[in-house]
Amino acid sequence: MAFPSSPTAASYLLSRDNAFVSPIAALSSTPTRAESHRLFEEALRYIPGGVNSPVRAFRAVGGDPFFARRALGARVEDADRNVYIDYVCSWGPSILGHAHPEVVRAVQETALGGLSFGIPHGGEAELARKVREWVPGVERVRMVNSGTEATMTAIRLARGFTRRDKIIKFEGCYHGHVDSLLVKAGSGALTLGQPDSAGIPAALASLTIAVPFNDLAAVEAAFKANPHEVAAVIVEPLPANAGILPPREGFLQGLRQLCTEHGALLIFDEVMTGFRLAKGGAQQLFGVRPDLSTFGKVIGGGLPVGAIGGRNYIMEHLAPTGPVYQAGTLSGNPLAMAAGLAQLRVLERENGFAKLETLGAQLEAGVREALRSTGAPCSFYRYGSMFCLYFTTQPVWSLGDAKTSDLAKFTQFFWHLLDNGVYIAPSQFEAGFISLAHTEEDIEATVAAMAAALREMY
Repeated sequence: MAFPSSPTAASYLLSRDNAFVSPIAALSSTPTRAESHRLFEEALRYIPGGVNSPVRAFRAVGGDPFFARRALGARVEDADRNVYIDYVCSWGPSILGHAHPEVVRAVQETALGGLSFGIPHGGEAELARKVREWVPGVERVRMVNSGTEATMTAIRLARGFTRRDKIIKFEGCYHGHVDSLLVKAGSGALTLGQPDSAGIPAALASLTIAVPFNDLAAVEAAFKANPHEVAAVIVEPLPANAGILPPREGFLQGLRQLCTEHGALLIFDEVMTGFRLAKGGAQQLFGVRPDLSTFGKVIGGGLPVGAIGGRNYIMEHLAPTGPVYQAGTLSGNPLAMAAGLAQLRVLERENGFAKLETLGAQLEAGVREALRSTGAPCSFYRYGSMFCLYFTTQPVWSLGDAKTSDLAKFTQFFWHLLDNGVYIAPSQFEAGFISLAHTEEDIEATVAAMAAALREMY
């Protein structure tokens, strides 16, 4: 089992010392994953569902998940030594590719001085300064440990600042597993066919108003039906947890205007898009400045981290300067700060966003040609280094549109790619990611595998 054996494909195995060796042909036409199966059976004995995050379980595509052995650059190797070109990239944060030497070195050098302090250290302010320099809507930053913590804090801060209780969110937008926000969510909740979760009190869920994405009239109606009660509108400016939902022209600008008119805060959840779509995230790309922004993924360099940033006069309401309490023993962890700083420095030095756009454009051109030549009834969306192929001909502007996808066809597509050395997310309702470690040859090989899958299916 390996990559497509095109002579132009950069198909590599990982050697024992983590260096790349020469290109190889396919090892087997029927890859085996016996060791991954054994590890999954063992995990099922100790972990609910055998996984520590639901979408990893491959429930949406059937079969067992493969277990990772190691990863380097744009490649991930499983427990059976099968190697894949990786477009999941640890669900987004590996924007430089896996185990980038500068990121690894930064973590190693920092670890020699201690793994955690529970005491302020210089790396916290250094990364916060970098975030403020890059992102238009950020004046102050508070570090946390995950995207979920960041959105949870943003909601609490918005409620504390406005002294209002209700939140408006959008169907298909996933903001972490926060009780207030796990209502008509995307990502794993959508993948499992359970858009809500047990264990969330009805009284708490009633404070969250879910409306369709791209529907400004629905947002305005929600404000009018709840006068002076809405603390904030929270949105993924480019929703990437139901695949990819492109915002219609003027939609994000309309949200900004409505929030201003009704005295509510506008929160951009940029956990997926921040430092990936552009240097300043989606708010730079779309030219809209939110009141609060949440981040994660890329700024941790592959380690657990999250952050909330926003306007000074709002952020000052966080403890210890204000009445909104938030805390975390491991917040600002020195390893995560060092990894994040190293990753952002490389992105800046290497003109990373321009290179990612070039690779993304190559992938898009190849996929669109494959769709044209095969006549496959699909819709493809790409923004920078993020992409999604929906198995529906209907334009996808909302969660309802995304759910018209043929999930059986997606399952066929997924397994065809995996068995030919290309790993995409095991769900129709997730985005794909390109890293700086991907090469033009990788993209060419990936397009070839996709075209072969579509020809076989249609």
